[in-house]
Amino acid sequence: MAENSSSTYPEGAPCWVDAQLPDVEAGKRFYGELFGWTFEAAHGDSVWARLDGEPVAALARKTDGRLPTVWTVHFATPDAEALSRRIRAAGGQVVTAPLQIGELGVAALATDPEGAVFGLWQPGSHPGFGRSRDEGTFAWVELYARDTAAANTFYGDLFHDALFGSGAEPRFGRAPVIDVFPAEMPPHFLVHFRVGDCAEALGRVQRLGGRVQADPFTTSYGTVAVVTDDQGASFAVLERP
Repeated sequence: MAENSSSTYPEGAPCWVDAQLPDVEAGKRFYGELFGWTFEAAHGDSVWARLDGEPVAALARKTDGRLPTVWTVHFATPDAEALSRRIRAAGGQVVTAPLQIGELGVAALATDPEGAVFGLWQPGSHPGFGRSRDEGTFAWVELYARDTAAANTFYGDLFHDALFGSGAEPRFGRAPVIDVFPAEMPPHFLVHFRVGDCAEALGRVQRLGGRVQADPFTTSYGTVAVVTDDQGASFAVLERP
């Protein structure tokens, strides 16, 4: 996680993203060149990514080689313990129980009933993103589910107004897995980073050793392409209309 920001996030809002990588130094080279991020040491083995001095993400070393190499979205909550109980009651699972991360806050890891993994973040000194929705920062997260109606029920009940924030602004999207991925792909959250030009970003990804999983396609929120970094972590690049 990162340090102080003036931002505050209501429960159920995406407030932070991090990547679990085999090689953090390689991750710094890849994302530093792709998005212009700079880095500094953070809690434990993780590093904070910054853009123009503002915290935008974290990279952390995988503690177990059997764990997936992934980007994870974290949803804000004022009480991670209470939310964990609600997740279990609604048919989800708590993979990692709430854990105090120094003065920064409390983190937990959970899955929905279909197995899509997401994080919880109860803020302490670190509320979340210092900057988002600009080029080179978090812009959106889409849940690719097998049953979108069931996902709407689970997250709507869990976070109450998580599907739509104030002014009916969506907090995150839901789509069938098969819209973009092979049918055997498990349900998952896909983190999107904003770029100025989707095609140009794909060229940079490939030059840096990443690969394109899904060529650019049009959505209601912009032009999206799905890629992996040079260590296999999937994410999307999003060009706003």
